[in-house]
Amino acid sequence: MPPALEITDLRKQYPTGTEALKGVSLTIQPGEFFGLLGPNGAGKSTLIHCTTGLAQPTGGEIAIFGHDAVHNYRDARIAVGLAPQELNLDWFLTAAETLDYHGAYFGMPKRDRKERVDELLETFSLTEKAGDRTRTLSGGMKRRLILARAVMHRPKLLILDEPTAGVDVELRLELWHYVQKVNAEGTTILLTTHYLEEAEQLCNQIAFINHGEIVAQGTSTELSSRYGVDSLEDAYLALVGREELSRAHIAEGEEEGAA
Repeated sequence: MPPALEITDLRKQYPTGTEALKGVSLTIQPGEFFGLLGPNGAGKSTLIHCTTGLAQPTGGEIAIFGHDAVHNYRDARIAVGLAPQELNLDWFLTAAETLDYHGAYFGMPKRDRKERVDELLETFSLTEKAGDRTRTLSGGMKRRLILARAVMHRPKLLILDEPTAGVDVELRLELWHYVQKVNAEGTTILLTTHYLEEAEQLCNQIAFINHGEIVAQGTSTELSSRYGVDSLEDAYLALVGREELSRAHIAEGEEEGAA
């Protein structure tokens, strides 16, 4: 089987001259739970937008399960489910209609859609809100619905862009449980997040991206070792040049102050 996602020398330059991606190469194998970490403006969202057809690359190649995602967008896009960071719901649709329309867009038969909608509404505790317009849902319910929509057509590659941004701890743990279950069933997942404990808990491979380039990749332990620190959080702080914010550094300073 070809890689779930294979990105080769991906470049993106905007008309303003800004280089968002500078020759990114990345391979995610089928079944992996892959984390992409980096500061704001590092190129994470641009990479996702190029992968899902929301932005046109300046150069390079993207293949999703062997399908060219730049020149053969249709076959590649069918394999992908995207849960974006933005709450991009149609405020005039109900929760159930949101899922049903998404399934129809991806060619799911009506009976299959009905069963899948009922299943996902129950899974994400949205059954009682099935007939409610999305604009009336709470922020947490909207986040649940966006994730449900992303998996509606049973994609082989699930892309989660900051899926737990702004949600409470309880919902974050619920979403963790669900995406771990989906991954265990064989779905490949690409996750971007600013929560380091989220990446550490969920991902078996992690890449650091900074200034439009992949600067390091490996397991959480391997990345910590590479930067000569004890945790993924400290490795990330080393990446962005803010080692003074590390817990070890702060604790050391407090000890010196007490002495």
